[in-house]
Amino acid sequence: MRCAFRRPFTARIAAGLVLGGLFLGTAFSSQLSDDFAALESRNLGLPLPGLKRADLRDTFDEGRANGKPHEATDIMAPRGTPVLAIGDGTVTKLFYSRFGGNTVYEFDPLETYCYYYAHLDRYAPGIREGMPVRKGDVLGYVGSTGDARPDAPHLHLAIYRLGPEKHWWQGTAINPYPLLMNILDEQR
Repeated sequence: MRCAFRRPFTARIAAGLVLGGLFLGTAFSSQLSDDFAALESRNLGLPLPGLKRADLRDTFDEGRANGKPHEATDIMAPRGTPVLAIGDGTVTKLFYSRFGGNTVYEFDPLETYCYYYAHLDRYAPGIREGMPVRKGDVLGYVGSTGDARPDAPHLHLAIYRLGPEKHWWQGTAINPYPLLMNILDEQR
């Protein structure tokens, strides 16, 4: 008798979790769609000069050795290739981290999104925190600082939707790959 009672109760809980997960998944998916639409409306540019479709690979969902999800697009390029601001904004933070090496955090003008550029060989001359930048301005140069392999210079590009606290180190990751592919398609 006791087992007969548990089964329907357990089934109802499981059904509720599934439906709740579908609702949360739909809400999350809707927010991502809104983010993509907002970012596409901003006329973003490419982070490296001469970038082509063949240079891009979707690395957003790949796992990393440290157990964290990648949540970025890695773009292989020769060391010293200029790294360009993908949009107008403000250099919020220049930071050296164990994983990202030389990094730039750029907030968009409304402080809704943060564009994160990592593994830079060096910063562009004159770059400083608090400085306004325009799409296409040189922020730094491709390298392999941080945990990047020395023989594999690349740009690690991430985009985050900022929370209300506007912390440069926190946010909801948004996959840059489809945005970059759309920019390249529009340039054809």
